[in-house]
Amino acid sequence: MAAALQAGLPELGERMALRIRADVAAYQDESLIPLDSLRRSCEANAALILTHVRLGGTPDASSAHETGRLRAEQGVPLADTLHAYRIGSELLWTEILAEARRHPEVTDDLLVSQSTMFWSLSGLFAEAVAVAYRETAAELTSRGQARRSALVEALFTGIITDRTLWEAARELGLPEHGPYAVAVAGTGALGEEPLAGAEAALRQAHLPSVWRLLPDEQLALIALPTETAERTCLRVLRDARARVGFSPAFRSLRDTPRALRFARLALAGLEGTAPGVARFDDNPLAMVVAAAPAEAAHLAEVVLRPVLDLPAGERTRLLRTLEHWFAATGSAAATARNLFVHPNTVRYRLRRVEELTGRSLSDPRALADMGAALLAVRGPGAGASRE
Repeated sequence: MAAALQAGLPELGERMALRIRADVAAYQDESLIPLDSLRRSCEANAALILTHVRLGGTPDASSAHETGRLRAEQGVPLADTLHAYRIGSELLWTEILAEARRHPEVTDDLLVSQSTMFWSLSGLFAEAVAVAYRETAAELTSRGQARRSALVEALFTGIITDRTLWEAARELGLPEHGPYAVAVAGTGALGEEPLAGAEAALRQAHLPSVWRLLPDEQLALIALPTETAERTCLRVLRDARARVGFSPAFRSLRDTPRALRFARLALAGLEGTAPGVARFDDNPLAMVVAAAPAEAAHLAEVVLRPVLDLPAGERTRLLRTLEHWFAATGSAAATARNLFVHPNTVRYRLRRVEELTGRSLSDPRALADMGAALLAVRGPGAGASRE
């Protein structure tokens, strides 16, 4: 019986392929699975089973393994792949029963025993299909993740050509044109994701993003396709309860490395230790000071040296008053309210600063120098030992 069926394998493989194509939607795309390829696969798998029925021995699952590998590469869902395999097995068993009717010497008991062996073998081969599919799918996923990671790294470091920018955007699911923004979050521990859940929240808000986890930072490149996108993005980042620096918006992916630098500066300028989001554009002067710490320290020494040399108590009072006065846009009354002192006390302290530094707070150039120097002294990590 098996030999007779093997002789008609080309025609049997054709019928199997047509049945599968008719019953399984995933197999109906000729560009994905050509009918001739499907026919050859059906014929090869049927040949393996019939050969084992005839000769016995150790089952050869090579064709089943190849079927699983090929369908994974083609992107056919595993459930559809196994469904197609069951259809082929059922059609083959139907052909065996039809052939048995032509042979009176084939008893019912023999058919029952062969049925047990046939379906056990079919299950074994279906398992080989599934194993090969999962192995191949895992390998493809690993390859895809590695390539995706390399593309993200290339964008953040700038080692990508203009010619491949659109290819990177397409593969990473980003729009080809901005605006975009970069966010940087500091990690509390090695490998920690301070913005865990933010990617899913951005995706739900229809804001595509790509991510990179470094030992001490988590980086995100985020598309901002609508007028309200930045506001939504900032809300998501604040909800993550991390310390985040946020770059200005930019139009071309080739500017990603510069935006990353701006985001890092914004993070460095974030005051205190509590969670929060610092936008570079909110205080660009502070960002410039943070970008050049050595030069900023020298500026502070040049402008504020006489104040910095005072005893700790007086130094702190004057610097704090000056800081609140800048924050109050030069209003002595508002500064006094914030410090719980009389406005005349504020004016006295400001005159004291002018006398010590030799710079008038009514001179725009001196005022700019004083503001930058104060940022250098009062910024993250600066001047702490003096206070």
